[in-house]
Amino acid sequence: MTMKTLASSLAVALSLSIAATFAHAQPATSATSASTTTAAVQLQQIRNATVKITYGDTTFLIDPMLSKKGTYPGFEDTYRSNLRNPLVDLPMSEKDVIADVDAVIITHTHLDHWDDAAQQLLPKDIPLFVQNLADALMIRGQGFTNVRILSKAEFEGVTLSQIGGQHGTDEMYASAEVATFLGEAMGVVFQSPSHDTLYLVGDTVWRDEVDMALADYAPQIVLINAGYAMMNGFDGSIIMGKEDVLRAAKTAPDATIVATHMDAINHMALTREELKAYVQEKGIADRVEIPEDGATLNF
Repeated sequence: MTMKTLASSLAVALSLSIAATFAHAQPATSATSASTTTAAVQLQQIRNATVKITYGDTTFLIDPMLSKKGTYPGFEDTYRSNLRNPLVDLPMSEKDVIADVDAVIITHTHLDHWDDAAQQLLPKDIPLFVQNLADALMIRGQGFTNVRILSKAEFEGVTLSQIGGQHGTDEMYASAEVATFLGEAMGVVFQSPSHDTLYLVGDTVWRDEVDMALADYAPQIVLINAGYAMMNGFDGSIIMGKEDVLRAAKTAPDATIVATHMDAINHMALTREELKAYVQEKGIADRVEIPEDGATLNF
């Protein structure tokens, strides 16, 4: 697949309602054939895990963290907790980030995925997709009126499917206190006729659910939170890292891998520059995109 990195911005706006029932959509079991695929998927890296994904005329804002540089203290008991978050400013104005958004997807409610600034700036009636009832009730309690729990749903012609995962290692989740802190997080598969299938992996380590999603949906685009975030006192990471990028490239040989969630939060131990050197060394640089903040990828 040929992709061009641009320096433009996308737009995103949203609307949905908390419910016990969800919109129904027919599942897809294979990727759209190359002969019918159109170049109508765009992905813009904003900052951290905040990304804008556009399918045709529909734009989704993912995990908005819109606060100014240094607003929050570093996460306690994590790598480089002395640094204040976020580490960098947004590459554009908050107004430009949220302009024309059709829906927001919040994979989980950790501060670096859903912060006070996002809560204040987004319209209270904007459509919001969340992973479970607890997150839905929390966000509705913040004044949002159009919240829906995502299992499998259709929104403006785009089919959204929730994918499971685990926000840390088994050792971490063996501690009740740490497991409570880490909580749950979801991934999402995006599908639409004549568009590339995209798998947003989310905040997870590599799990069986990831293998199953890659096999069942055969995505042409795999968006990985690859910053290798570390907690003090534990080996490993609470999200994916460079070795997972390599594994994804091998497991999904026909997909383009896009790496995000780097260089913006204190506990990220993998930088873009380190990942660029790694994928070059492993011979997969032509299949891995590592966009800078503000950059847009066209598929």
